[in-house]
This record gives sequence, C-alpha cells and structure tokens, in this order.
Amino acid sequence: MGQQFQYDDSGNTFFYFLTSFVGLIVIPATYYLWPRDQNAEQLRLKSLRRVHGRCLWYRLRLIKSQQSIIPLLKKAALLFGWAVFLFLAYKVSKLDREYQEYNPYEVLNLDPGVSIAEIKKQYRLLSLKYHPDKRGDEATFMKISKAYLALTDEESRRNWENHGNPDGPRATSFGIALPAWIVDQKNSMLVLLVYGLAFMVILPVVVGTWWYRSIRYSGDQILINTTQLFMHFMYKTPNMNMKRLTMVLTAAFEFDPRSNKEATIRPTDNIEVPQLIRELGNINVKKKEPPFCYPYSLKARVLLLSHLARMEVSEDIEEDRQFVVRKSPALLQEMVNVGCQLTMMANSRGGFHAPRLISIENCMKLSQMVIQGLQETKSPLLQLPHFEEEHLRYCISKKYKVRSIQDLVSLKDSDRRSMLRFLGEEKYDEVMGVLGSFPHITMDTKLQVLDDEDSNNITAGSIVTVTVTLTRKRMAEVFEKEQDPQCTGEEQPAEEVQGDASKAKTKVWQNKNKGPKKAAKSKKKKLIKKKPIVQQAKAEKQKQANGNVAGNEVTPTLKEDEDNASDRGSDSDEAEANKDTPSERDEESDKQSDTEVDEIAADDEEEWKALQQSIQRRDRALLETKSKITHPVYNLYFPEEKQEWWWLYIADRKDQTLVSMPYHVCTLKDSEEVELKFPAPSKTGNYQYSVILRSDSYLGLDQIKPLKLEVLEAKQVLDNHPQWDIPETEEEEEDQEDSDGIEESEDEEEDND
Repeated sequence: MGQQFQYDDSGNTFFYFLTSFVGLIVIPATYYLWPRDQNAEQLRLKSLRRVHGRCLWYRLRLIKSQQSIIPLLKKAALLFGWAVFLFLAYKVSKLDREYQEYNPYEVLNLDPGVSIAEIKKQYRLLSLKYHPDKRGDEATFMKISKAYLALTDEESRRNWENHGNPDGPRATSFGIALPAWIVDQKNSMLVLLVYGLAFMVILPVVVGTWWYRSIRYSGDQILINTTQLFMHFMYKTPNMNMKRLTMVLTAAFEFDPRSNKEATIRPTDNIEVPQLIRELGNINVKKKEPPFCYPYSLKARVLLLSHLARMEVSEDIEEDRQFVVRKSPALLQEMVNVGCQLTMMANSRGGFHAPRLISIENCMKLSQMVIQGLQETKSPLLQLPHFEEEHLRYCISKKYKVRSIQDLVSLKDSDRRSMLRFLGEEKYDEVMGVLGSFPHITMDTKLQVLDDEDSNNITAGSIVTVTVTLTRKRMAEVFEKEQDPQCTGEEQPAEEVQGDASKAKTKVWQNKNKGPKKAAKSKKKKLIKKKPIVQQAKAEKQKQANGNVAGNEVTPTLKEDEDNASDRGSDSDEAEANKDTPSERDEESDKQSDTEVDEIAADDEEEWKALQQSIQRRDRALLETKSKITHPVYNLYFPEEKQEWWWLYIADRKDQTLVSMPYHVCTLKDSEEVELKFPAPSKTGNYQYSVILRSDSYLGLDQIKPLKLEVLEAKQVLDNHPQWDIPETEEEEEDQEDSDGIEESEDEEEDND
C-alpha cells in the first residue's frame, strides 16, 4: 500500500482552506477591534458633564468623538471581512462531496440486510436498464457490477467490510488544499517571486522593526535612554530641588524628535519660544550643561513652565505643549522608580549616597502640579473652578483663614456661603459639586511581624509588615456628616453634657478612694462585686415606679452603694488572703493556670486565623487583575482623562530617608489593603517613622500618619533544641523511648515519696 499526494484540480478543497483562514482572522478581529458602544461612552460623558464640563480633557474628548472617523472605518473593514467569510461559506456549502463512504446497498437502491435473492433480482433489473448493449451508461453499469460483487462474492464482501472497498486496500491519498496551477511549470517564477517577497523581505522587515522599537523601550513604555539619563542625574544630585527637577524632566529623550517621531520642531519655534522665555523670566537659558542646553530640552522646559503658569499660547505651540504635559506624569513615575532603585542599591551595597527623601517627594509634587497646572507656590484652592488669584484674599482673611481644601470643607455652610458670595448662586453650586467629588481618604495602619511566633513584638533585623487599609469617600459625604446634628458634638443636649460631667466626676472620686489593686483576681471576686450594683439597679427601678426619687438624689445613692461594694470586695480580698490550707491554694493556682492557658490558646488561634487570612488575601491579589480605572480627576488644564492614583510609603522624615519603597496604588476605588514591608533597625530602641499617602493628581490632599516602632533584642537561636535530636536507627529510637519511660517512672516515685 503506497501513498499519493495530489493537488486540488477542481479547487474545492482550496475553498475549505480559504474559508477557515478568513474565519480565523475575522472572528477574533471583530471581538477586539469592533468599536464599543458609542452610546455608552456618550452617556458616561453626559454623567460627568456637571462636574468635569469645564475640564480641557472633557472638551477635547467631545470634539474627538464628533470628528473621528476611525470607528466608522473599523466597522467598514470588519463588515467587508464578514461578507467575504459568508460568501466563502456559501460557496463551500454548494460544493459536491468528493470523498464519500462507499456503500453498495445505496448503489443498488436496496435496504441493508436484504437477502441474496433480492440482490440478484435488483441487479438484473438495473443491468437491463444500464447495460452498454442496451444503450445504457457504462460508468453506472460498472458501479452496479462492483456493488453486486461486493454483496455476493465472498472475497469482495470481505474486502469491503475490512477496507471499505471491494477491490481491497488502496493507496493512502493526501490532498493538498492548494490549486494545481500553483505547481504548474508555467507559473513557477511568479510563485517563487511571491514567496521570496513575503518571507525574505516583508516578514524580516516587520519583525526587525518591531524588535528595534521594543528594545528601545522599557516595560512602562519609557525610552531606555531616558531611564539612564534620570539615573545619572539623580545619582549626581541626591538633593534635587524643584527647579533642577524640571530641567531633568524636560531633558527626556521622549521630547527629542530624533528619538521620538511624535515630538516636532516647528519653524515658528524661533519666534514663539523666545517670546515665552521673556514672559516667564529666569529659566536658566544660559546654562551650558548638556542636554539642558539642547533646543528640544529648552523648548520642552519652556512649554512645561508656561503650562504651570497657565499662560495662553498659539494653537501650534498649544499642540506641542499638550504633548509635553501628556508625557510628564509617566516620566515622573519613572523618576520615582529610579530613585527607589538607587536607594535600594545604596542600602545593599553602600559606597554612594542615596537620593534624599525630598528629591523623591518633589517628583510626586511635580506630578500634582503638572496635572493641575499650578506652580509650587500657588494655593491649592486654585484647583477649583471660578477661583482666581484676586479671590484668595476673601479666603485667607482673619475671619475665615481658609488656605487649603480641608479648611474650606471644615467651614460651616453659612460661613462658606458668606465667604464665597462673590461667586453667585450658580457658580457656588458648581464649586460645591466639584469639591464634593474630591476624594476623602481614611488611612488605618496595623503593625506586625508575619511568619513569627510573636507577631506583635518587633525584634532587631526582623521583617516588619505594615498593613495599611485605605478607604475612599467623596467630600460630599463629609458635608452630609457635618450637616447631620447627630454626628456633630456642638448641638448635643445639655442633659447629656451634665451626665458626662457627672460620670467624669464619679471616675475621679473612685480613683481617690480605691485601694491598691492586686495582680491576680479570680472570677468569683468579680461576680461578688457585681451583685450590689445589680441590687442597686433593682432598687432604683422600684423607687422610680413609686415616684419617690428626684433626679439629684441618684448620685449620692450610687456613691453609698459603691462604697458598700468596695467594702465587701475588700472583705472578700482579706478572706482570700487568709486561706492557709495548702489544698485551697493549689486549687486556686490550678484555676489561674488553666485560665492563662486558655487565654494563650485563644490568642494563638486568633493569630493563626489572621495569618491565614492575610495569606489568602495575598493569593487573591496575585490571581485577580483589578482595573486601574478608579475615579476621574478634576483637572482644568490637563489634556487627558486622568484616574486617581496614589503613592503610599514609609519614611524617616528626621533622617530624610525612605524606609519602604513607594507603592503605586492604582486600584483604589472604594477600599484597598496594602502591605508595606521593611527590615527593622539592627539596634534596639524606639523609632519614629511616618506612613505617607500622596496623591499623584491633587494638591493639598496628602496625609501623614505617625508610626512608632519599639525594637527589642532578637532572640538567640537554640543549637540544642529537642526537635533536632533525631535518632539515626530504630534501635536508638526504642532505647530513647525506654529511657524516657524510666525517667518518668522515677519522677513519679519521687513525687509519691
């Protein structure tokens, strides 16, 4: 049995191949490239209009959605692909089946399992009709004869049952789903030319272009040369002020037309850039240090500073400025990463100074300034709409003293309206709507040492884990709480205040008359002390029911009853102390030891559960991928929609050093739990650190929470711990068990003596 390879002469199998190939392209392309529902995007923008309607990114998004024809072109291309796919599928459905299973019963028009007599009878009838001598079809007669032999001749029937063919096994045939004209000698040069062009020119060019581009960028789509530039200058200048930082940022190769095709140099730059330099003032134009003196760096620096000053420029320069501003937040995040890398290298290797904390925090602050379009010395209140420089004098007056967003939020509504009366009712409502959309973050911290027997004690050199729980709410919810009289302590009834004062006095009076407490108290004592209070409460109810007690007589009664309770407690203490019987003492000590053991077991169980929960949370965090779309940032002058992201880290502000690396929180929608880890100091003592939360978009919303650390001396490792005494053979193990049993019996005999 041989093999046969044959091309498709009729072209039928080629249609199968072509239909499958087109389907493999069209179906995934439709899923990934089909434009999303434009109505949903329009509805989302409409919902954001009340708050973000004045933002630059919002206006640009509306213009882009109206003018863009890219979604229409995508739909047209995909619909054309589907039309081709459906046409090919229809073509394939009309093709004749060339490869069918041979069935002699179908050829003779008989049902399977009929008798030999019926087969012969049907064969005679068909022979009279299709025999060539009777002017019948010769090919049909050959098929009828073959089917008749397959059902009547034993050998033919055996071949058909075993091999599917009355003639016996045939050569295996492999069909190639390509038309025969491809291998025709007349078309050989054309086919060779197409193959050479596709696989020797187009494919290498595409792969080479992709590879050349990919090796120039890091995983965050930042040029490798830019990362090296940042590392050089942060190593060279550990203490970097804001002016120097702006120069380093605008020297990035993303703004150089030779490295990035998106950056442009216009003929009008020689006129407009010097004019902006004169308006901005001193920006170190004469500095000859490369690359700060290069034209692209100077232009980018001028455009960035004009953005921070909120200056108006021409349309051409505005387009270039939007490009610079759009690239700056990602570049500043790369500078923070570079600063962290240098800090880790300095801590592990030594030999050079790590960047100061002020340098890394300046990168974070510059990110806020770029997104809000504000200079370093400007008030955070200018982030709000309709606020201008001349309006700030109403806010910082002696009457209100409002200098930050928090000060504005903490004002009463009446004072706020009075201070902002220059806005008018409509503008005031818009300002309050924007202010209500600002984030209000609450930060809770928990300090522990995971994977340790005593997780609450921090020893020298241990790995400390600070679990920070961030909860985000809108400022509007803070307004609602302030307006709720139950949440404010200013409008409490006078009776409650008097009650609190009487409670405080009672506590002071109790402290004066109490005797020294004993270290260990049994549960029986506590029950004895509680009985007079219960009796006193019942007496109070009876007196109130009879109507004989006035409100001012309650306090003396309480004092007398508490005196009696304390006297009874002291008597019971004396009775406990006068116990001389050894058996009573042993019983009491056994009870105390049992309660202590139970408490320790309960604490261990709680710690184990907490450890398991933290491990499960970490596993879930690794497996699930959270969306980085959190909440849109209100920014009047940033050209792109920006999401709220945060930096969270621990620092020693006294030494100006990082304790833990900044964690970029990009998924804080409602609440987020972050673990910050750092090695404890090698020396024992008390340390004062700070947990710092910084926004990458808003000015004046940063939070700093103190973190006190008490470092104890590390426990010594036991070299001769019993768990390491492992017997080498079974005999030694049995001897060891026997010796242990003998020692236990000797101890029991000594106790009995």
